[in-house]
Amino acid sequence: MTDGEITGGGDTPTGGAKRPLTKTPMFTARNSARYERQELIKQIDEAESTHLICYVGGPNTEIDRNDIIGFVDLLHNIPEGEPIDLFLHTFGGDVDACEKLVRLIHANVVENPFRVIIPDVAKSAGTLMALGANQIMMSDTSELGMIDPQFPMRDNQGNEFWHSVIAYLDAHEEYAMAIRSDRNDPVALLRLDNFDAKVVRKFQGIRDRVRTFAEDLLKLRGLPASTIANELMSPSRWKTHGQPISHADAAQLGLPILYIPTNDPRWTRYWKLYCLQRLAIGQNGKIFESSYVSQVIEE
Repeated sequence: MTDGEITGGGDTPTGGAKRPLTKTPMFTARNSARYERQELIKQIDEAESTHLICYVGGPNTEIDRNDIIGFVDLLHNIPEGEPIDLFLHTFGGDVDACEKLVRLIHANVVENPFRVIIPDVAKSAGTLMALGANQIMMSDTSELGMIDPQFPMRDNQGNEFWHSVIAYLDAHEEYAMAIRSDRNDPVALLRLDNFDAKVVRKFQGIRDRVRTFAEDLLKLRGLPASTIANELMSPSRWKTHGQPISHADAAQLGLPILYIPTNDPRWTRYWKLYCLQRLAIGQNGKIFESSYVSQVIEE
């Protein structure tokens, strides 16, 4: 039974044939935006000969462990061993959750193609997810980001802020090297007093975890894993965590990029879908959507 159908079905008052079951006018009106999105997804599936699944998060959301449920639903009716396209928009999140989501998709496609389409932004952990694809589809509106983990810390006044793990470790190493050259370097001694040995060890573990995960994904595609991972984690190349990595940058790094111009009808369909989904989720929502599944989650 479809939501909103008439569940009764006796004879009409005149004794004629039973009325066909249809969605009520109010239900149809309230869900018209979802119907439009899912019809567009069906058209894309037919045109691309794939199964499109969409994960689009608002700017105030991030990838987390609760997303596993949404991805399991998205994969529920996709036969094992068939190609999957992931339509991805996110500013990042939990690396462990990201790994689990990628593994779920890999297990479903087996040896068949897995593509990631980035209509707008796939930053940080979103970039890590894209590294698991056979091909990354981008246009001029698309951007990847550094895979430099960010960690919450507090300043001397107790205010919380996000700190770059790589920048923290690079600064620590800079002063440690100065001490190795001159044990009495007053600036290095003073600066090193501001570093917590426990935090340094924790950050080293986080950095190594991200690098290993990125390299493992890249090795699956036969790409120069260490080179690409190091470039994506390099604060000397990308001056800020949010600096866009364009399709041209990503291709130059050696990633398997398929560029589609923004005025190409193929990309126009993707952009229309993205706009419709962003309108549906606002700032604090996420959408898990395919031709069969449609769930909007508010955080």
